[in-house]
Amino acid sequence: MIIQKCEIQMEDLTNYIEKNLANQTKIVDGLFQHKNEIKKIVKLLIKARNNGKIIYTMGNGGSSSTASHFSSDLLKTAIIKKEKRFKSISLTDNFSVISAWSNDDSYDKIFSEQIENFVTKGDIVICFSGSGKSKNIVNALQIAKKKGATCIGITGMTGGMVKKICDVTILIDSNDMLTIESIHLMLCHCFISIIRNMGKPLFDYK
Repeated sequence: MIIQKCEIQMEDLTNYIEKNLANQTKIVDGLFQHKNEIKKIVKLLIKARNNGKIIYTMGNGGSSSTASHFSSDLLKTAIIKKEKRFKSISLTDNFSVISAWSNDDSYDKIFSEQIENFVTKGDIVICFSGSGKSKNIVNALQIAKKKGATCIGITGMTGGMVKKICDVTILIDSNDMLTIESIHLMLCHCFISIIRNMGKPLFDYK
């Protein structure tokens, strides 16, 4: 009976794996409809680089690590020989500032107050948000817009307020947070790969 039960469980596991991978593939295929948005975002990033503007990134939870990862890639992986370098700051990385605002005021202000400190006209603010509804993300985008920044939203589900506020948005057609976050990171690497292909990268990783 135990052996039979294990066989059934393994069969269920195999079915789930196949279903999960098929769903991931379907979502990736759906990105082709966002080719124009991808082009727009890459052009905005290049414009910011060439004009010496700063690209800010932000997100919560898993999206926080994506924001930090993308900022890191802009600062190193996207370096092109004989071109200016990107300037980027991840608003998720200064834990002391984040905890100070959370403790003394509100978690809803952890990004917006940093934007008040840093952002100037012509900068770019990129948010990664699975739902597009997080208050601290929405607050930050609203202030960024007032300060003359271009806002880019990488989101999922319905897109929430992020979709309404941002100048350019890519919305992942899924309600599964794990899938959304996976595709967000894939998009980041897509942006970086395109930029690297526009010149001779400083690092070839071979």
